[in-house]
Amino acid sequence: MVKKLVLSAFELENGVVLRHVPVAYRTWGRLDDDGGNAVVVCHALTGDTNAVEWWSGLVGPGCPIDTDRFFVVCPNVLGSPYGSASPVTLDPHTDLPYGTDFPDATIRDTVAIHRRLLESLGVRGVAFVIGGSMGGMQVLEWAFHDDLVRALVPVAVGARHSAWCIGWSEAQRQAIYADSCWSGGRYAAEEPPSAGLAAARMMAMVSYRSPAEWRARFDRRPAGEDRSSTFAVESYLRYQGEKLNRRFDANCYVHLTRQMDSHDVTRGRGSLKGVLGSIRQPALVIGISSDVLYPVEEQRELAEGMANAELLILDVPYGHDSFLIERETLGRHLAGWLDRTVRADDARVGRTA
Repeated sequence: MVKKLVLSAFELENGVVLRHVPVAYRTWGRLDDDGGNAVVVCHALTGDTNAVEWWSGLVGPGCPIDTDRFFVVCPNVLGSPYGSASPVTLDPHTDLPYGTDFPDATIRDTVAIHRRLLESLGVRGVAFVIGGSMGGMQVLEWAFHDDLVRALVPVAVGARHSAWCIGWSEAQRQAIYADSCWSGGRYAAEEPPSAGLAAARMMAMVSYRSPAEWRARFDRRPAGEDRSSTFAVESYLRYQGEKLNRRFDANCYVHLTRQMDSHDVTRGRGSLKGVLGSIRQPALVIGISSDVLYPVEEQRELAEGMANAELLILDVPYGHDSFLIERETLGRHLAGWLDRTVRADDARVGRTA
């Protein structure tokens, strides 16, 4: 069940103060008496708080992220339409949805407000934080809360959002802006820029997969028996665009892609070498061999720069989305790493599973 914390006020990095700020989340398991057995699962761009569904086999009783052992928290990011403060929530000053007036938030803002959530739940120690893509960005920002977080698992992400990724984000935003219903972001709820959001999602889906997978999955096959019909890959992309339109909001999509563009662990902290070297927690950095958005060079840079990190490259053909697809493989490696690190850390501080 989705729960909500409502903060009376929250100040963003840019100095804007939000009032009556909801933070949506789900939890599984029980918080120990010492408050130290929490795990934070961070979702990706269009994800939600239901981690046991989108990471089934990874989160749950007896799974690598074991809800019989850990108190698992999956909070919703700022800017998402799934319950936290966002363009679709009501501005308390107007009683209307914020829309484009929702202020720019950063990955650091999302992590800061999630820390407020953990504190409200009585969490005093986080065994590890894990997430992929935008979730991985949050993991890296949690590294700078080392008084609370003991270990890190960033997946399919780099230290900074690259020009390549920012370019993909901007192309998707421009597709939304080009929709005649966009109206500067002040569209009616019953007439959203559906064509633009669908086009943005189609672009994103291309970047989330790999040429090898699509060659094997679609090649040049037609969508139907009629050889003059559309290609199967075209039909697939159109379906994905329509599917997102049924569950997401265009203003939220624009906001969240901008929030991802803010990701840079060095901003205001120093050189990349110095900043990564200052991250002392044990970390399992996971990359994907076929990821064209966040290539393995970026995970190698993280693992080599961080003081206590292991690098795991999943050699799978599904591209960036492999962290959502190859759950069994990911879980097997994660379980082994947790046995070597988190259990050892528990023993060091006298905690029992």
